[in-house]
Amino acid sequence: MCVYPNAGLPNAFGEYDESPAETADILREYGESGLVNVVGGCCGTTPEHIRLLHAGLQGRAPRRLAAVPVKCRLAGLEALNIDDDSLFVNVGERTNVTGSAKFRKLIEAGDYGTALEVARQQVTSGAQIIDVNMDEGCWTRRLPWCAS
Repeated sequence: MCVYPNAGLPNAFGEYDESPAETADILREYGESGLVNVVGGCCGTTPEHIRLLHAGLQGRAPRRLAAVPVKCRLAGLEALNIDDDSLFVNVGERTNVTGSAKFRKLIEAGDYGTALEVARQQVTSGAQIIDVNMDEGCWTRRLPWCAS
């Protein structure tokens, strides 16, 4: 974790009132808990803040990073991890203007709500990934965002 604090919250004049000792005490607790790898100072911190931060964290071991197994990690509303133990991944492919005339016509008509329902129906039917393809050279020039 990177900790880069201000010297407290700004007061009514936009100044920072937290003393170097207060800031150092707070970050010392982070260091004792093994939570930090990188420490610095932002708004309102002074060389004295940095000196006390350094002194308070001196000799503390940095946070140990957990070993993370290598996987294909995809995120949407829910995380999906694909690795050697994954038996099968369902890919919804009906949101593809090249492969689905129905989806292409919905997009061309600007009927994005119904097009979204196509994707939702695939998820309801078990798709874990949705392949959204809006790139088809011939017809995309007719869409406002693809005008050339």
